[in-house]
Amino acid sequence: VVASPSEAMVCECQWGLSSLFVGLFIILAAGVFTFFPAFLDMFDYPWYIKLCWLWFFIGCFFTAVGIIYECADCQPGGRWHNAKAREGEAEDGAAP
Repeated sequence: VVASPSEAMVCECQWGLSSLFVGLFIILAAGVFTFFPAFLDMFDYPWYIKLCWLWFFIGCFFTAVGIIYECADCQPGGRWHNAKAREGEAEDGAAP
């Protein structure tokens, strides 16, 4: 019996790390865009500043989700997430 590719392969998505890094990148980008109205008096429109704050909070949300996801150990075991290390701990026996 041949399993379909979706059943045979574990999801290799790293949702926690990806959310963490995407969130930090968005926060950094919001800071760069906030630099213009804060220090150079360019784009000093209320709607522009509100958008910068919006993107900052979106970045904070993604960063918080990534931290919670990683700290809560929600990542299922797979090829990249220490599945072999967990198997070795569960055996409690000496190596052959």
